[in-house]
Amino acid sequence: MRLVLFIVVMSVALTASGQVRTAERQFVCPPCGLECDNLKYEKPGACDHCNMLLVREDRVKTIAFYLQDGVEVLDFAGPMEVFSYAGYNVFTVSKEKKKIKSQGILTVVPDYSIENAPAADILAFFGGNSSAASNDQDVINWVKGQKNIEFYFSVCTGAFVLAEANILNGKIATTFHNALDNLESGYPEIDVRRDVRFVDNGRVITTAGISAGIDGALHLVAKLQGLNTAKRTAYYMEYDNWTPGDGLMLSDDDPYIQTIAADKLMVFTGTYEFENGEQVELTYSPGDVGLQAKVGNTLYPLYHEYKNVFSDVTGKPVFFSGNDEGEIIGYSNTREGKLFRKLN
Repeated sequence: MRLVLFIVVMSVALTASGQVRTAERQFVCPPCGLECDNLKYEKPGACDHCNMLLVREDRVKTIAFYLQDGVEVLDFAGPMEVFSYAGYNVFTVSKEKKKIKSQGILTVVPDYSIENAPAADILAFFGGNSSAASNDQDVINWVKGQKNIEFYFSVCTGAFVLAEANILNGKIATTFHNALDNLESGYPEIDVRRDVRFVDNGRVITTAGISAGIDGALHLVAKLQGLNTAKRTAYYMEYDNWTPGDGLMLSDDDPYIQTIAADKLMVFTGTYEFENGEQVELTYSPGDVGLQAKVGNTLYPLYHEYKNVFSDVTGKPVFFSGNDEGEIIGYSNTREGKLFRKLN
C-alpha cells in the first residue's frame, strides 16, 4: 500500500521548462467510472474530483477491430490491451455477427457485423487468414464506404485488406516477414519495406507480424495522447523491451521529442520526506530521460508532462515547490496539499 501511495503522489513541477499546452480544445478525465467522466475542462491539469491527469477530448478515439475467422490471437489481443488501457473505446466487427475461431482455439463473438457496425475514428485489421477479408468484396466495399476515418491501422497480413481497398496505394508499408514478397509482387504500387517494426505514413500505420502490433499500437497512442501515456501503458503491460520510436516514421507529428532537457531534471534528485516518517529517493534515469522514485528496492518512473507538471505511472500529477533561489524544497500531491520536504 505504501508503494501505491507514493506512486499516486510523486510527480514534479518545473516552472522554467516545457511549453504550456494551449486550451484550444476541451479536456476530459480519463475513464475512471466516476461522475467526473462526464466533466469537461477548458485547460489541461488534473481532475478536481479524482485527480487524474486530464486528456484532450478529441484524442480519446473509437476503434473498430475487424476480425475474420482464423485471426491471429496476439495480432488483435496485443493492440486491444494497449488501446483499452489507454482509455479508447474498442469494438469488434466481422462480416457477420456470429462466432469465429481465432487460430482454431479461441472463440470470439464480434460485437457487430459490417451491416450494423457504428462509425469509428480508426479502422484496424489483423493477420491470420486475412485473405478471408481481403478477398471478400463485401468486406472491401465496407472498408471503402467508411466515412471520416482518421487513421487506418494494420498488423501482420492485415495490410492486405488495406491494399485491396487501395488505401496503401502510393504509400510505404510493411507486413509479416513471410508475406513481404506477396505484398510486393501483388501490389506494385506499394513501396514494401523490410526489417521495420512499423511504418507510419501519417494516417496509415502498418506493422510487421504478431508482436509488432503492440509496438504500432503504442506508437499510435503516443501520436494521439503523448509519449507519456504510451510509456505508462507499456509499464502497466510490463512490456519492458519496448523501444519508443523503433519504426519508420514518415509523418511530421513525431511524439518522441523530449519535453525537457536532461540537465534540468537533476535539480529534483535527492531524498525526500514520505508518509509515516519514511523517506523516498529520486534518481535520474538517463535511459528514459526521466526521473525514478526509489521506494525500498523498487524503482518507479516519473514522466514530464508540461510546464510544471510531471505524472506517475497511474497518470496522477504531483507538484514540487521551490524557493526564491530556484532550489527545490519539497513536493505535494495537489497544488495546495501537504508539502513533503526535500532532505538533501
